[in-house]
Amino acid sequence: MSTTLYYAPGACSLAPHIVLEWIGAPYEAVKVKFGSPELLAVNPTGAVPALKEDDGWLLTQAGAILDYLSNKHPEANLSGGKSVKERGKAQQWSSFFGADVHPAFWPVYFPQRYTTDPSEEAKKKVLEAAHSMIRKRFDVLDKHLAGREWIVGEGKGVRSVVDAYAFPMIRWADKILEGGISSWPNVKALHDRLEADPAVQRVLAREAGK
Repeated sequence: MSTTLYYAPGACSLAPHIVLEWIGAPYEAVKVKFGSPELLAVNPTGAVPALKEDDGWLLTQAGAILDYLSNKHPEANLSGGKSVKERGKAQQWSSFFGADVHPAFWPVYFPQRYTTDPSEEAKKKVLEAAHSMIRKRFDVLDKHLAGREWIVGEGKGVRSVVDAYAFPMIRWADKILEGGISSWPNVKALHDRLEADPAVQRVLAREAGK
């Protein structure tokens, strides 16, 4: 049974796209636009990612999709560990990205949703607050990554779906923050490690239309 991933370039759907490439099982990646009829037919919220199996079974929400894929393909060793405590830590960091980091970017892309004042000055204040919140989240991540190669796992950690989840958000921060991610050397090292991965490079090239 193959899998279909609905994605939009640059969105958090990049994470399951990477994980599917790491797994190496057959899958189809379908590029869609937010809110398009094609996407709405799959996910009524009009958001990506959405993942559909051949039998029509559908799953949305990046964190849920990543957890599903790691459980569906245990041979890929992407769950973050085998013990209950290791799985708990993987869920903790997955929730950190889904509930803390990702929402911190929303005011950057949709500042008008966070103020009733239509003035440019009001939008500027929303952006300043959002940038501050993003920096605080990355302070937490950078401190955690000290002496580690990957986000979860014992010792230096093991590569997992959580690293893939972090990657698009690290790329967003590098693009929108003044100075990019240079203030967080451990985050920068994780970014570079992931970006150099051949599977990640294939996905980035595909999403860029190359």
